[in-house]
Amino acid sequence: MTTQPVAYGLDQVPDVGPDLVAAPPEGGEVYSQGSVFRLILRTFTKNVLAVLGIIIVCLMVLFCFVGPLLYHTDQVDTNIMISNEGPMAGHLLGTDNNGYDVLGRLMVGGQSSIEIGLSVAVIATFLGVVYGAIAGYFGKVVDAIMMRVVDILLAIPVVFLFIFIAAIRTTPPTTWLLIGILAGLSWLAPARLVRGETLSLRTREYVKAVKVMGGRSGRVVFRHIIPNAIGTIIVNATFQVADAILILAVLQYLGFSLPPPTATWGQMLSQGTTFLSDGYWWQVYPALLCIILVVVAFNFIGDALRDSFEVRLQER
Repeated sequence: MTTQPVAYGLDQVPDVGPDLVAAPPEGGEVYSQGSVFRLILRTFTKNVLAVLGIIIVCLMVLFCFVGPLLYHTDQVDTNIMISNEGPMAGHLLGTDNNGYDVLGRLMVGGQSSIEIGLSVAVIATFLGVVYGAIAGYFGKVVDAIMMRVVDILLAIPVVFLFIFIAAIRTTPPTTWLLIGILAGLSWLAPARLVRGETLSLRTREYVKAVKVMGGRSGRVVFRHIIPNAIGTIIVNATFQVADAILILAVLQYLGFSLPPPTATWGQMLSQGTTFLSDGYWWQVYPALLCIILVVVAFNFIGDALRDSFEVRLQER
C-alpha cells in the first residue's frame, strides 16, 4: 500500500532548526521551512483574483502618492469661478463645487484614506491579537470576563454609534481621532479570531513542553502562541484594511470628516451626492469607484492568503 506524504502547516512545525523540521511519523514527508513558504507563495500566485488585487493596490498607491508629483493641482485655495465644471482639457475629471480639480483631489484624498486604513489595521490587529491571545491562553474566568466585554461592545450598533459621534462633536475631527475611533471598533473581530486559535494552540505539545521547562506565560503567548497564529493574523489584517476604508467612507458620509482643505474619498462622495441630481456625475462616481476598487482588491488578497495558509486547501 502506498503511503501518502503529509504536509505540515506553519503551526505544526516543531522548533528544531532554521532549515529542517523534525522527522514526521512513518510515511510522512519532511518539508523545509523554505519549501513551506514557497508552497504558500505558489498557491497565492495561482489565484488570478489575488494577483489582480495586488496589481490594483500597487496601481492605486502609485496613483495616490506618485500621481500628485506628475499632475499638479491646487488643493488648498478655492476657485469659485470654475466650480462644477465638467471634464475638460485642463481638468480631466472636472471640478467640484469649490473649484478643486477632481482628479487631483482623488489623488490627495486617496493618500488620507489609505494611510488611515493601514494605520487602523495595524493598531486594531495588534490590540486584538494581544487581547485574544491572553484571553484564550488563560481561559476559565479570565477568558469569560474578557470575552463578555467583547460581546458587549460588538452588540453596539456601529451606524447609530457613528451618528451619535457625528451629532455630539464640538470640534472638527483630526486624523488621529478618526484612527482612534475606527481602531476602537475594529479590534474586536481579531480578538475573537485569535482567541479561538489560541484555545487550539495552547494544547499543542510544544506549548506544554515550554510550560514543563518553566517558561513564563508571557513567553508562551508572545514566542509560541502568536507566531504560530501568524497566518490567521495576516489574513485578518488584510480584511481590516478594506473594512477600515469602507467604514471611514461611511463615517465621513454621515458628516464626521476631516476639516477642509483635507480630502478623503468618503468626504468627496458625501459632498458629491449633493450635486448628483444636477448631473454632476464626476463628483461622485470617481470617488465611489476608487473605494470599491481598493476594498475589493484587499478582499481578493485576503481570500487568497486564507487559502494559502490553510493546509487542507494547499496542493499536496
